[in-house]
Amino acid sequence: MTIFWLVLAVVMAILEGVTVQLVSIWFVAGAVSACIASLITDNILIQIGVFVLVTAIALIATRPIVKRLKEKKKEPTNADKYIGRTGVVIEKIDNNSAQGLIRVGASKWTARSVDNTVIEKDQKVKVLSIEGVKLIVESTDNSFVEQ
Repeated sequence: MTIFWLVLAVVMAILEGVTVQLVSIWFVAGAVSACIASLITDNILIQIGVFVLVTAIALIATRPIVKRLKEKKKEPTNADKYIGRTGVVIEKIDNNSAQGLIRVGASKWTARSVDNTVIEKDQKVKVLSIEGVKLIVESTDNSFVEQ
């Protein structure tokens, strides 16, 4: 049974190396522990128990670390400076026809309304967020703006 646990550990290690997703690393620890247990006892139930117990402990102990490593951190960009600013619609914003263009400062951006409302040309809008290359905006008033 020692060979079985050793082969299982190697297969799981190779699988972990191929996937790089921290999926099977805990099984490697369990299989190595079960391999050591097989050198001490021939009782298969004890070996399986060691495998399950060590795998579970390794999973529980490393879960917070793995979770932190897998988190994607949002990197701020220069475009983030537009969030919260006010702009002017220079081409009607209509999410259904995928059109809309606004001017914020000296820059022109494609835009979508946050609540799928049509925002007419020359209205003021507030930039709420950025999704890809589009600014997500909401109308700030219904009055027209002089340009």
